[in-house]
Amino acid sequence: MNLDNFTWTREPKACTIENGSVFITTLPHTDLWQRTYYHFRNDNAPVFQTETAEPYFSFLVKTDFTESRHRFDQCGIVLYLDSENWLKASVEFENNEYQHLGSVVTNHGYSDWATTEIPAAVKEMWYRLSRREDDYRLECSEDGKRWKQMRICHMPEGAGTIRFGIYACSPEDSSFTAVFSELAITECAWQAHDGQQPD
Repeated sequence: MNLDNFTWTREPKACTIENGSVFITTLPHTDLWQRTYYHFRNDNAPVFQTETAEPYFSFLVKTDFTESRHRFDQCGIVLYLDSENWLKASVEFENNEYQHLGSVVTNHGYSDWATTEIPAAVKEMWYRLSRREDDYRLECSEDGKRWKQMRICHMPEGAGTIRFGIYACSPEDSSFTAVFSELAITECAWQAHDGQQPD
């Protein structure tokens, strides 16, 4: 895909684009989170996005976070509309035994976080974001072929023209370089569902 159509919402410490891959080096104390439970509001993570009004599509990206070694270091896929309306999926480093594969959906200024533990040895992950108007599905894959659903969600502000792409951040006092490759937009991989009758 044409990365010339991507723009920054906050720039990282450093970024290099070569041969279709994006290398993002994070700044310390950068994050995305709004209010829920922790009560703080963090809205300073670098986000690299493109824009579309297409109501049905899928966006794929492969992430390599081999360098992440500090708690909460993360990189992944994002749909960032504004500071109070966005979603993201990533792997967050926790320790040398496990890390958190999860997603956050933020609607009207409140975030939720759904996670599962995966081994710390995992250093690559694919993500796929699919859109059906203002409904969205997030999936992950360890090989880019076999996909696992992470979540389905509704974005009240996610109709019409949206922005989506990639992000990386280091919420604590650390920095690492995340590598994004195989970025692609495809036909919507999320098939229509017309509802079902109750049992």
